[in-house]
Amino acid sequence: MEDSKVYTQDGTVDLQGRPVLASKTGRWRACSFLLGYEAFERMAFYGIASNLVNYLTTRLHEDTISSVRNVNNWSGAVWITPIAGAYIADSYIGRFWTFTASSLIYVLGMILLTMAVTVKSLRPTCENGICKKATSLQITFFYISLYTIAIGAGGTKPNISTFGADQFDNYNIVEKKQKVSFFNWWMFSSFLGALFATVGLVYIQENLGWGLGYGIPTVGLLVSLVVFYIGTPFYRHKAIKSDNLAQDLVQVPIVAFKNRKLHCPDDVLELYELDSHYYKSTGNHQIHHTPIFRFLDKAAIKTSSRILPCTVTKVEVAKRVLGLILIWLVTLIPSTLWAQVNTLFVKQGTTLDRKLGSSFQIPAASLGTFVTISMLLSVPMYDRYFVPFMRKKTGNPRGITLLQRLGIGFVIQIVAIAVASAVEVRRMRVIRELHITSPKQVVPMSIFWLLPQYSLLGIGDVFNAIGLLEFFYDQSPEEMQSLGTTFFTSGIGLGNFLNSFLVTVIDKITSKGGGKSWIGDNLNDSRLDYYYGFLMVISIVNMGLFLWAASKYVYKSDETNEFSGGCVQMEAKAIDTSPLSI
Repeated sequence: MEDSKVYTQDGTVDLQGRPVLASKTGRWRACSFLLGYEAFERMAFYGIASNLVNYLTTRLHEDTISSVRNVNNWSGAVWITPIAGAYIADSYIGRFWTFTASSLIYVLGMILLTMAVTVKSLRPTCENGICKKATSLQITFFYISLYTIAIGAGGTKPNISTFGADQFDNYNIVEKKQKVSFFNWWMFSSFLGALFATVGLVYIQENLGWGLGYGIPTVGLLVSLVVFYIGTPFYRHKAIKSDNLAQDLVQVPIVAFKNRKLHCPDDVLELYELDSHYYKSTGNHQIHHTPIFRFLDKAAIKTSSRILPCTVTKVEVAKRVLGLILIWLVTLIPSTLWAQVNTLFVKQGTTLDRKLGSSFQIPAASLGTFVTISMLLSVPMYDRYFVPFMRKKTGNPRGITLLQRLGIGFVIQIVAIAVASAVEVRRMRVIRELHITSPKQVVPMSIFWLLPQYSLLGIGDVFNAIGLLEFFYDQSPEEMQSLGTTFFTSGIGLGNFLNSFLVTVIDKITSKGGGKSWIGDNLNDSRLDYYYGFLMVISIVNMGLFLWAASKYVYKSDETNEFSGGCVQMEAKAIDTSPLSI
């Protein structure tokens, strides 16, 4: 009994697979070695993403539509590749080793990108601020560098945050409470990296050189990796419990379809399940039956045919994933809204008066700083004041449910895009009044008019982005939490691809037959307000779909809970019964 008190209770081990002492490993001490990497990785990513559209248009001479599409495609790849990295981690080599290999690829990509903008033979020649057309070799090398980073991100993004969350024992009351705050402060460190990127790196890129702007985060990443490995003795590692996750997920709907003509037994105990001693001896988690998505229960029906039934636990894992997919689908439009920050918002800013004082000119991409600042100010307020206040009102340890948090974030995003549309309407009115036609002509309207839309998106992300990361980690099955986290990353990735698709299609439709494109090369002769209005409308429709999906979602219960009853209900309401219950 004494040993059980000093070792972690969630089965975490060290790198050699031995049980670890709770008092000497994990918790915030271990996480402190991870936070530096997250800050520098975010600095590197936003240092590229925030100003990439300007590099593509000014140095590689891409038009507005092509540059927006290429930024979205690269950002999408950065957020989609984690699906592969998470699967490798959960099924084969674990989070630590997947992160280790991928971080080296990431750093290699950063080194190549720094070379692409520094080495004379690899970058376009520029004189008096005007660059010659890049050669095919230069363009190819630049994009190889970018997508090498995307491949590296595939193994780092889904594993570093989940590895950090693994440092807290869910079976320890104190650590479980600390874990509630973990994702808030994890994202806080991420925002710090983004802040330095949008304030410092963007200015360095435009005024001191792109090579220095990319070289600084490259060196920072290398230093943070050294710090990460210094913390190795303090880390806890989740043992790999399954190597056939994909097979299990596919098997359940296939067997359920084969048994579609059979009836579920009234007693769930008649469904196929292994003895509880099996789960205890193997260290796997047994999941009890829940009365949702009852059509999948047919996969666990015992039959006399050759069809092998799935266990109730496997069926419940499939149910959880299906529930997560429904929520994931309604996060794609909000991710599309966020894609504007590094694309059209930046191009919009380049047309406005960016002077601060008599000589200093604000880089358009630096307005992304206010997204970060509003996040940095809001996270401590949310964690230290909002959560304790709501906890007293609702009794929920998080203050509000995870889906309520997402819903509030989505509403704030809708307000932000509505404000962006209103500001663009004003910009177009100034253009008409002063008869501005040239794409190079500055609109006499301060760039700080864009501040509200940036700040609102930052506040929304405290509810939305952090909420999504925590939701998909918390609600994923135990054996696939890295893979579960990729619902968060892939949603952002597909949101970028969706924005790329939308701007391409809308440009073709609106410019058809010689018409004026909503998103032309000359933003002073376009209708960006119409595009923002279109995004607002589909966001409102998506909000309705989110409320429907949230009302059908059932939160993951503790594995110790018992369930009874047959295959009676198709759905069940979310746990919270307050008026805000989603």
